[in-house]
Amino acid sequence: MAKYSKKAGEKVEKAMHEMKEGKLKSGRSGKKVKSRKQAIAIGLSEAREKGAKVPEKSSKKAASKKSVKKASAKKSAKKTTKKATKKATKKSTSKKK
Repeated sequence: MAKYSKKAGEKVEKAMHEMKEGKLKSGRSGKKVKSRKQAIAIGLSEAREKGAKVPEKSSKKAASKKSVKKASAKKSAKKTTKKATKKATKKSTSKKK
């Protein structure tokens, strides 16, 4: 299943062409876009505005929060397993006495 629609591809293609010609400008500042990645981002955002099928924006903050949550979940899981093993060993040693 395709992540991007044909319209999205066309918008990106148009933005890249404008960038190469030196006509593509960024949003607020209106400066010329020189970066290939920025041209792609502009094309995708235009496609989103028009309603083309494009995945949601992913931000660095959201990605870092997910990785932090995963790491903390792993740590808490390790702690609970350690506590469970300690309790189990205490019970087994107390039974032997």
